[in-house]
Amino acid sequence: MKPNKPCKIEIMAVGSEMLSPYFQDSNSLYITKRLNELGLDVSFKTIVGDNWEDLLICIRQSLSRADILFAIGGLGPTQDDITREAFASVLKKKLLYHDEILEKIRERFKQRRLAMPVINKKQAYIIEGSEILDNACGTAPGLWLEHNKKTIVLLPGPPNELMPMFETHVWPRLQNFHRRYSEKKIIKITGLTESKIESILSDIYPNDSSIKLTTLARPGQIEIHILSYSDSSQAHAHKKAIFIEKRILDRLKDNVFSISNEELEQVVGKLLMTNKETLAVAESCTGGYLGHRLTNVPGSSNYFIQGVIAYSNEAKIKLLGVSPQIIDKYGAVSAQVAEAMAKGIRRTANTNYGLSITGIAGPTGRTPKKPVGLVYTALSWANGSTVKENRFLGDRKSIKFQSSQETLDMLRRFLLREKENTSNIRNE
Repeated sequence: MKPNKPCKIEIMAVGSEMLSPYFQDSNSLYITKRLNELGLDVSFKTIVGDNWEDLLICIRQSLSRADILFAIGGLGPTQDDITREAFASVLKKKLLYHDEILEKIRERFKQRRLAMPVINKKQAYIIEGSEILDNACGTAPGLWLEHNKKTIVLLPGPPNELMPMFETHVWPRLQNFHRRYSEKKIIKITGLTESKIESILSDIYPNDSSIKLTTLARPGQIEIHILSYSDSSQAHAHKKAIFIEKRILDRLKDNVFSISNEELEQVVGKLLMTNKETLAVAESCTGGYLGHRLTNVPGSSNYFIQGVIAYSNEAKIKLLGVSPQIIDKYGAVSAQVAEAMAKGIRRTANTNYGLSITGIAGPTGRTPKKPVGLVYTALSWANGSTVKENRFLGDRKSIKFQSSQETLDMLRRFLLREKENTSNIRNE
């Protein structure tokens, strides 16, 4: 039966490694996404280490507030894998041995021509009254347990085990909790700040609890996530999402580069493919990052011809034909050198377009007149060129990303204008 009121859902990730700076809990993001597709929201997320007392406290707190609790990890064979035992203790239930589970584990080792370690036997114990969720990709079975009107789901930690188990054994069971229909839309924007977008859109945010808008910002890119719900049908949820999406697109116009969850390099690649045009890039401070993004797209060999990392002045002169006099007069980080680099790579590679980047990514290399974050991006084509001076903020990695993003966006906007001009000529 479908619940009459919204379920409180919690995801508990178990593992001391996730309390360190070296590991992230990606499983909860996957589970949350799938739950949202059923119109279910996650109320709490918890991370707890492999400590017996801490785990007991966490389980008690979670069960006091959640109707459905997903516990991830701690089902392995080692001494610090104590999730199963901790839940049994809190619920005051026995751990029961299942010989058929052990046989499956032993067979898995046999297929790999390995002897099963004795410690794997602990994985053959399950909590009294729980349903076994078979693990086709590992040795730790999952568990589904109903207790005092609470639903408890224990899942293995490795994503390659959790995801198949969730899809095969958990997802079908969750259909009983399907509360409403949902539709998700993602609008990706570049060229505007978060505050500017807010000022443009502030009067069109919906005063409707069944439509949620979330803005996610990072340097060089803003995303607006639209999540709409409907109690009646999927079509109704879709209609509501499309309505608000169209209003946003009408306001933001060509600052939106994707409504299909594409990255900017994919969008640029499609435009080049459609036009049957080619591209080459020359990079200094980004050290090949722009070329890396472009060649990450399958099929990019159809339009991406060449990339040159010209870090030194000598390389700019030798590989791109930049005049030594221009470098001496304006410096390597200048609009004049950026333009010469874009023209040089287009000429050398014999492509329709050339892109270039030169700047100061930091944290060293600044001067009183040229601070960290000063980056010049340039675009060259058969009949002209354009250069933009940028002042980016952030660390070295962030400045490199923003530089590549701005350069790709220069080309995207140029290609869109060319497409529009061609269309106008045809219409005339």
